[in-house]
Amino acid sequence: MRKIPVLFKNDFCMVLDKPSGLPVQGGEGVKTSLDSILSKEYVPRPLLVHRLDRDTSGVILVAKTKEAAAALSALLGSGRLIKQYLGVCANAFGDAEGNVFGEADGAIRLDLDVRGKEKEAETFYRLVKTASCELPDGTAFSCSLLELELGTGRMHQLRRHLALVGHPLLGDDKYGDFPLNKRLRAAFALKNLLLHASRLAIPPTLPLFPEGLDVSSPLPGYFTDFLDKLGI
Repeated sequence: MRKIPVLFKNDFCMVLDKPSGLPVQGGEGVKTSLDSILSKEYVPRPLLVHRLDRDTSGVILVAKTKEAAAALSALLGSGRLIKQYLGVCANAFGDAEGNVFGEADGAIRLDLDVRGKEKEAETFYRLVKTASCELPDGTAFSCSLLELELGTGRMHQLRRHLALVGHPLLGDDKYGDFPLNKRLRAAFALKNLLLHASRLAIPPTLPLFPEGLDVSSPLPGYFTDFLDKLGI
């Protein structure tokens, strides 16, 4: 059975480090999920508070009791729980490194058709670095490393937002640039989605986190390998 690293735990919850490729919940064709692993490893089974896509790696929060799950869900709904991601998208994303785009100046704010309903969705981003090279087939290639933060939590929000503005995440097999993904697989052996839930932060909240919570997850090896190859 796969062992899921624990980044933080207290009497109310745990923060886990989910690997890429592991679904959070079971479903048709899913033999192993984070939920099923937790049910075998812990009694009582920890309860999911939020979700990550199967191919997204990184921090995920689970509650130890029903009461804690309700409190954490309310905290998530209040917007006080900060979820940050690192992602590599296609093409150069702006000119300067380190620009911060907030609600007043450059936040991506788009409508998403989620389960038949139009819902406003908001993503904040900060450009960390851009890189470019020539692929073995002679194609010019550029990409950008972004720090991303959810203003809302819609299904596949980060992946859909970036694809809609012409900067699909590398390795995205649902919303991405499929011909580019194929070339990157040949050139860099890139097989994973380059999206990582890197940080989860919660301000001081009684009784759950009297001193607050700030947990980070290191980038997985395939992610750092790609960044090293591009000199990022």
